[in-house]
This record gives sequence, C-alpha cells and structure tokens, in this order.
Amino acid sequence: MRESMEFDVVIVGAGVTGLAAACRLMQKAQEREQTLSVCVLEKGSELGAHVLSGGVMETRALDELFPDWQERGAPLKIKIEREQTWLLTSAQKGVKLPGIGVPKTMHNKGNYVVSLANLTRWMGEQAEALGVEIFPGFAANEVLYHEDGSVKGVATGDMGVGADGQPKDSYTEGMELHAKYTLFTEGVRGHLGKQVIERFQLDAGKDPQHYGIGMKEIWEIDPAKSQPGLVVHGAGWPLSDGASGGFFLYHDENNQVEVGLIVDLNYSNPWLSPFDEFQRLKHHPVLKAHLEGGTRVSYGARAVVKGGFNTLPKMSMPGAFILGCNAGTLNFAKIKGIHTGMKSGMLAAEVIADALAAGDLGGKDLSAFQSAYENSWLYDELYRGRNFSPALHKFGVLLGGTFNYIDQNIFGGKIPITLHDTHADHEGMRLASDAKKIDYPKPDGKLSFDRLSSVYLSNTVHEEDQPCHLVLKDPDLPMRENWPKYAEPAQRYCPAGVYEVLEEAEGPKLQINFTNCVHCKTCDIKDPAQNIVWIAPEGGGGPNYPNM
Repeated sequence: MRESMEFDVVIVGAGVTGLAAACRLMQKAQEREQTLSVCVLEKGSELGAHVLSGGVMETRALDELFPDWQERGAPLKIKIEREQTWLLTSAQKGVKLPGIGVPKTMHNKGNYVVSLANLTRWMGEQAEALGVEIFPGFAANEVLYHEDGSVKGVATGDMGVGADGQPKDSYTEGMELHAKYTLFTEGVRGHLGKQVIERFQLDAGKDPQHYGIGMKEIWEIDPAKSQPGLVVHGAGWPLSDGASGGFFLYHDENNQVEVGLIVDLNYSNPWLSPFDEFQRLKHHPVLKAHLEGGTRVSYGARAVVKGGFNTLPKMSMPGAFILGCNAGTLNFAKIKGIHTGMKSGMLAAEVIADALAAGDLGGKDLSAFQSAYENSWLYDELYRGRNFSPALHKFGVLLGGTFNYIDQNIFGGKIPITLHDTHADHEGMRLASDAKKIDYPKPDGKLSFDRLSSVYLSNTVHEEDQPCHLVLKDPDLPMRENWPKYAEPAQRYCPAGVYEVLEEAEGPKLQINFTNCVHCKTCDIKDPAQNIVWIAPEGGGGPNYPNM
C-alpha cells in the first residue's frame, strides 16, 4: 500500500492559477487566525519550468491578491506604452490598422510585458512565505476517490520505472495525497482535468472546447532597435486555406524581443505545419525589421485554450475544482488568460476558506462557487467575450473581425446574439489527396530554424529509460488510418519533432521520439482519430524554460 499524506487542500499544478489559490487560502486563514495545510504539486523540475505565455498581462487579479506587488518586487517592469496591429496581406505586404479600427478589448496600453515563468517563481516565493508547501518534480498521475464518488485527492507517479514497465534500481513508489479539497490547475488540457470533466460530466450542454498551438521565441536584438513597451499584434499571412490565428511581438527589457504565432487547431489541411508557418512568418518585413541581426536565445510551445464562455465547464465537483486554463478561463477577446486564471483560483480559495470555517470538512457541496463566480468580474468579462472566438471561426478574420468590432466597441460585448462553434478542433480534417500540399522553404539559420535546434533551446530533458508518456489507444491506427488518409499529420502539427514517419523495408513506421516532447498537448487535441493520450511522464521531465 502506498504511503499517504493528509492536507486541507492539494493543488495540482504550480502555475499562476494554483499559486493564486494557495496564496488566497493562506491569506484568508491568517485573517481568521486558522491553521491551514496547503500543498502544491508541480511536475516541472522547478517552478516556472513548464510555464509559457505570450507575455502581456493585465494586473487586475494581482492587484486584488497583492495590492503591494510592486513593493514586493513582482517581475513586472515594462509597461506597454505603444502598440501596433497589422493585417499581413502577402509575404511582403501588410496594412497597419488604426487603433480606432481594433476591438477595444485588444488594446493593451497600461498592461505589462511579463515573463510568466518568472512571475510564477515570484508567486511561489509569496506562497511559501505564507506557509504553503510546494513540491516541484512530482507529477500527479491519478485521481483518488472516496467510496461515495467524491474526489479524495491524487497520487503521484512512480519514479524509476523502466521503458519495459519494470522497476529499476532507482524505483520509488508514488505517494497518495489526501485532501478535503483538491484543485486541478494543470494548465491547458491537463490530463487529470480531462478525466474529471468526463467523470462528472462537467461540460454537459457546452460547446466543445477550442484550442490553438502557440509557439514563442525570445530574441536578443540590436540595442539600437530595442523599444521597450512596444507591442505588435497581427493576423493574415502566412496562414491561408481556411487556417486562422495571429502573431505577437513584444519589446521587453534588456534588448529582448518575444515573438510568436498562435495557429487555431481547427485547421483542415493535413499538410499544414504550424511550426513552419511560424518560421516563415519571421521573414515578413514587419517582423524582420525587429529581428534581423539578432540572436534567438529561447524557444517553446504550448497549446492555448480559446473556446471561452460557451465552452467553459462547470468548475466545481464533489471535493474538487478545475480552474484556470485547465477549465478554459482565458479571455480570447483580450488574448489574455493570466488574470482570469488567477481570479478563478482566488474565487475557489475564498469558497473553500468559508466552507472550512463553517465546519464543512468534506467538500461535497461547493455550489457557493457558482454564485461567487456569477457575481464576479470574471463572469462578466468572459460573458462579454463569448462571441469572439466563434465569430472568427465562422466568418474568418475580416468578417469575424468586423462582427467583433461591432460587438465589443458598440455593444460592449452584450450584442443580443450568441454564436456557437459546435465542431471540435480535430474534426473536419480533409484527406491529404484533397488538400493542397504546402512546400515550406528551408530554414536559413538566421531568422528561421528547424525543429531539433529549436527543441534544444527549450532545454527539454526526459529520462530516456521510462515508459512513453504519449499513449496510443490503438498502436496500429496511425499507419493503418492516419497515414493513408492524412499522410500522418502528427509529424507536422507537433512543434517539437516527436512524431516521425520512417521508411523501412516492411513499410512506413511511426516513431515517437518522446524525449523531444515540450508538453504542449497538441497531439492530444489535434489527432483526427483521438488515438493519442498525453499523460504525465516522470516528474521533473520536460522543458526547462528560464524566462518564457
């Protein structure tokens, strides 16, 4: 039998949502002079190792959590002073949109350019100072339940298991962590979050969730080109053939620029490679002007949850909550999820603190959360942005953008129409024979690069002698169905070179290079057969982002 530990609250995932919840719990306990035990599990080797964001933050939730965050030394130093929005019309041309022509939710003046990884580390320091116990390098891989079906806690994964499934000399059995309340704050497409959503039917009656794949690089540029406080957003080229998304470029401190592309994962052309779209995007004059002559110093990728209000599942269940990007609280109308994720964690923390103070030690009835959520600015903000993503999916960048402009700038997000997108992102993939093949230019090693050199910059490390954490429900399906139908799109939609089709004497074979995995979850989302299941590898594995 596994050893167990008892806590009042166990939080799975040390991102800003989980840490905001932990801090708020301890603040409430101190206000009531209560003793509270809170544990946070983090699968990354250290806080922030797996955290990646575009990097523009609205401070509304942080202002509530730590009004004195500036005095506490929070790593928010570059306030946005200037912004540009572009529609790229070809490989060489683009139109700069006037500010008045952009939905006001996308205006960023007064927000901050931030490294979310560094903000996470700072929030971890605040949490520990309040008495929170944080355990990095431990991946939760099983949900535990009471006999009545309510959530009891989680179990960490066994360490030191070989690729053959047998214990090695370094074997250490996982541990059970029991709690009165468990918070699932794993980030986008958390593998435990998926399980509890299905078990408790939390998404019943909701639109299917929608995602994008976001890729990001940090560049050191010529000091003469550095413009701290300038942010650039845009859409259009190189995405075509029904594919949609948008790019960003932010000037940060220390002559650094953060550049990235988000590609919506509802695209239908199986030949499309989001990674290669990003690489050729940087050759456009609008981006090249900032990057040329610079040096790329970091790379990462992560799925982005973007379905919004219409797709948001119920966030409470007996004994537990699912919060932040694990639930889908990102406001795509603003392309921001840091403040909304934090607020969801803080709301849950306040409900838990009140329940504990009232003597509810079982966490069975968490209906107070729904009321708290519906009376918060989080609900109002997500409701006002409910049409943003469906409009772009239904009508495209131009017509969808026009609809969103009218909705946000004239109706304040309360236009008396609610649009829906009821097609899951993995549906609608065209046959490879019916789609136009895309010939991507070879990387030049100056502005564009290959996958493997990019993964190297993500500092991704996994113990090679362990079971593959990319599980195929049917091992033969990729070459039996995905290969003849879609030319096996996994080798293109993965931004890290994990999936590779090898030509062998007996025929083509799919090879999974799981040690390349940057934990983006794209394969779990986009596989047309939904045959790939991402589970947490041994704790401590994956990327190690220094300041993404």
